Amino acid sequence: MIEAIKVLMAGCLAYVLGSISFAVLVTRWKAQMDVRTIGSGHATATNTMRAAGWMAGLLVLVLDFAKGFLAVWFAQSVLDSVWGAVFAAGMVVIGHCWPFSAGFRGGMGMASGGGALCAIWPLGFVMAVGLGAFLQLVVRHSARANCLTGILLAPLWAPFGLPLNAVAAAGVVGLVIAARAASDWRRVYRELWWDR
Repeated sequence: MIEAIKVLMAGCLAYVLGSISFAVLVTRWKAQMDVRTIGSGHATATNTMRAAGWMAGLLVLVLDFAKGFLAVWFAQSVLDSVWGAVFAAGMVVIGHCWPFSAGFRGGMGMASGGGALCAIWPLGFVMAVGLGAFLQLVVRHSARANCLTGILLAPLWAPFGLPLNAVAAAGVVGLVIAARAASDWRRVYRELWWDR
């Protein structure tokens, strides 16, 4: 019963933390506009760079990563709940992608998911970044590459003898990212860096 309460608490706190849309807040502060009105239409660090410059975009990237890391760290360290950490990892990404504080129109979950994964297994996070970068170059379509990266996260981690909860966290984060990216599967990108 106590463990179930910890898991629920970790998930609720993670969703609230994930729902802080730093792309929306920073772009309003720096450029007096809604970041979701340009580019991909999502609250992402990339769109923030387009609207408010590189420094603003990097700030959003760091803050989004930090909230993913903090949500999982809190569940692991403060609540001492391994399955709470799995739930928190998924919920912080869900909060980022569908934030209650921004009309449920958020980002794509890559940075917050990266932070969550880094809190669980830093080397696995580095491997996930490598996989994502490789797929971006091969597929040449951000949403499709993100979707494939999400689907392949758990299989990427599974052979390394990690505890079940760690692989489960990779699977949960990956599936949320894949689901979010699937909404842009048919998008025709005109603003990819390599298309310029």
